[in-house]
Amino acid sequence: MGLADLHIHTIHSPDGIASVPAVLKHVAQNTDLNVIAITDHNSMDGVRQALELAPRYGIEVIPGCEVSTAEGHLLALFIDRLVPAGLSLAQTLRRVGALGGLCIAPHPLARSCHSLSLDAIRAALAQPALARTLVGVEVYNGGLIYTRRNRAIAAQARQLPAADVGASDSHVLHTIGQGSTHFAGHSAADLRRALETATTTALQGVGLGGLALLRSWAPRYALRALGWAPWNSDPRRPIEYARVHQIMAHRQPV
Repeated sequence: MGLADLHIHTIHSPDGIASVPAVLKHVAQNTDLNVIAITDHNSMDGVRQALELAPRYGIEVIPGCEVSTAEGHLLALFIDRLVPAGLSLAQTLRRVGALGGLCIAPHPLARSCHSLSLDAIRAALAQPALARTLVGVEVYNGGLIYTRRNRAIAAQARQLPAADVGASDSHVLHTIGQGSTHFAGHSAADLRRALETATTTALQGVGLGGLALLRSWAPRYALRALGWAPWNSDPRRPIEYARVHQIMAHRQPV
């Protein structure tokens, strides 16, 4: 059986604090994840680097993005180019489907972010052409500030004809894997089949939640704002901090 975290942010999101190599190093060293998805907000700037480096860390990466649709956020996976923000949910699903991708509705009902309503998700799933692309719903999100919302989300989302997905929605390294998705097999291809057949299981991690989550994120974001972020130069070396402008330029920090 395989384990995946399909909702991870990097420094290519405005609120992400870790570089792509640092994410890969952390996953390889500190988790049991086989597959991860890089899903930065309306950006795929880190995806190519993730795909290039992932084999060195023994991890498989799914190219993705968290797209801001007119109705709320949507995870687009298995895509090779960026889908524009601001389109309707239906338009976004059609675009992702045309790229051969799949979508997951993240953190429905969450108050702390622009989430899709369950009515919007139900309406999309009622249309077969859209339901072929919108295959999953996050029934557990490890990054929610109001963690009690997960119970309400799960109770309602599990009544939908879609795969159950657990994910971390991680913006810092140590929360990666706090929500995850269990599936038959070990590869990204196996995971895709499990999503399409709604045979996944959402797993809940320990989580931080509430004030503890904010306290863990805030000082690291302050370093990010000052121009520093976690970096890894080689799978055999530990994670260290490097200048963000060098990381963004995909140069070897010094």
